[in-house]
Amino acid sequence: MGNGEKKETPAAAEVTSFEEDPKLKEYTRSLMELRKDGVNKVLSVKQEISAVKKNKLLEPDAKQEMLTRYRQELAEAQKVAAENREEEQKLSREGVAYTNDLAKVYLKQVVAEENEKLKQNKEGYLGEIRQIKEESAAEEEKIRSSFAEKTSKADRASLKEEIQIQRYQLKSKLFDAKSKYLTAMESSRDAKNQAYVDHIHTNRNLRNGKTKFSENIILNFRNYIYRFTLSQFFLDNGLYLAIIVFFIVCIILAPLSNQGNLLSLPNIFTILEQASTRMFYALGVAGLILLAGTDLSVGRMVALGSVITGLILHPGRNIVTFFGMGPWDFTPMPMGARVIMALVLSVVLCVLFSSFAGVFTARLKMHPFISTLATQLIIYGLLFFGTSGTPVGSIDSGIKDLLGGRWILGVINGQLITFPKLIIPAVIAVIVAWFIWNKTIFGKNMYAVGGNSEAASVSGISVFKVTMGVFIMAGIFYGFGSFFEAFKANASAGTGQGYELDAIAACVVGGISFNGGIGKIGGAVIGVIIFTSLTYCLTFLGIDTNLQFVFKGFIIIAAVALDSVKYLKKK
Repeated sequence: MGNGEKKETPAAAEVTSFEEDPKLKEYTRSLMELRKDGVNKVLSVKQEISAVKKNKLLEPDAKQEMLTRYRQELAEAQKVAAENREEEQKLSREGVAYTNDLAKVYLKQVVAEENEKLKQNKEGYLGEIRQIKEESAAEEEKIRSSFAEKTSKADRASLKEEIQIQRYQLKSKLFDAKSKYLTAMESSRDAKNQAYVDHIHTNRNLRNGKTKFSENIILNFRNYIYRFTLSQFFLDNGLYLAIIVFFIVCIILAPLSNQGNLLSLPNIFTILEQASTRMFYALGVAGLILLAGTDLSVGRMVALGSVITGLILHPGRNIVTFFGMGPWDFTPMPMGARVIMALVLSVVLCVLFSSFAGVFTARLKMHPFISTLATQLIIYGLLFFGTSGTPVGSIDSGIKDLLGGRWILGVINGQLITFPKLIIPAVIAVIVAWFIWNKTIFGKNMYAVGGNSEAASVSGISVFKVTMGVFIMAGIFYGFGSFFEAFKANASAGTGQGYELDAIAACVVGGISFNGGIGKIGGAVIGVIIFTSLTYCLTFLGIDTNLQFVFKGFIIIAAVALDSVKYLKKK
């Protein structure tokens, strides 16, 4: 393996496996020797130092003595690693190159062997099927012959029963033969896939565990192909494929019906702007659906926060009295203070009402359907009674343009292109929700409680705290969403009507299961964009608003039906 050594290419006759190849063994042994007192020892000593620092049982003097000794060992190991680095990298490159050459021969060999096995298994299976059918036909003929001269009713019943038994035995033998054949097929597929996996893992070991982007892509692709089944693909993606087809049809029909180009940049930005506030509501509901619950109070939360925001940010004296108090004029206050006051009150009130529903669900095990329905009615009654259903009017144009307006990007093809500012807080909300769901202990506990609350409780997770946390998190998202909702239209007690159903539907379409414990934030985001795009497309094509509910209904029932099929299949 020296500098002047000629690169060897493995011969087909020599290839058995990556583990048994003698030259590859030599590369692995040499690299282990080089790393033993170098990079590998550096890693192990660092772990020891970290463990000593965290050990609270050690006396300070003993801890300092151990740290000093380990640091000396670390310095020596780093010195050895530096001395061996060039030789190690050289051997690693040679070993990977040799493994890649070996794989070209070995993988072809494995594929050829397994294909031959498949061919033999298929021939054997077809031969076994013919033999079973011939034997069964002969046995049935024998049974019929034995009853040929027997004509009584009891004899005919016995003949029918024996033939049924014979045919059941035939089905059983055919099933066993097919199962044996399918097992052999699966074994051959496993062997082919394992050969590719072994190739990648061997390269990683030669690089001391370091991965390579191109190898990861190839391995992930092969794993996808290995696990791919057409039925499962349509089960997982059938709804999305149907929606994509629908959007393609809308895009084609739009110019044909003189409605213009549906895929223009202004239309796309408008869809995203409409989806921006609804994103907050879906992110809030998603957590409750993950716990196998739901939330029917979203629409009233939207109205609550929007009315409060509209009252505080109204440019002048309000026309609305609230429970006989007012009307108020907040214009003497600085605009910054008014914005903070509106946002804080919106969030606090939404959290209070959401927590109110959460207590009954978390403590009394009341289904969220009931607790949030009650909350919805309470907020609805308070808002309508307090404001008499009167819209609070528009908010100050300056702050509306600052937070909810648009940035001018320029003119493209004669069209003025503007970017909606409301998209920015929606993106931030998605990032925050993704982080909570995927990178925190609370997020992991959400999945555990949603999947099986009893098992989660036994494992030490507080189901009450997790449930309350999800309700509070939902209230925060509703508060922010309702605050920004006031920038879109004049708020009233009727604002947000039906938003709860859209938010729930978006989550279900996005793959967040009503059975609990299954779903991702990305699914909720996709669901919101799909539903908003659906509504916009139908409106763009001039479809009656009432018919739009029909389309939504079919999508919701299809999404829940597919989710139920997956759940039953898993059970």
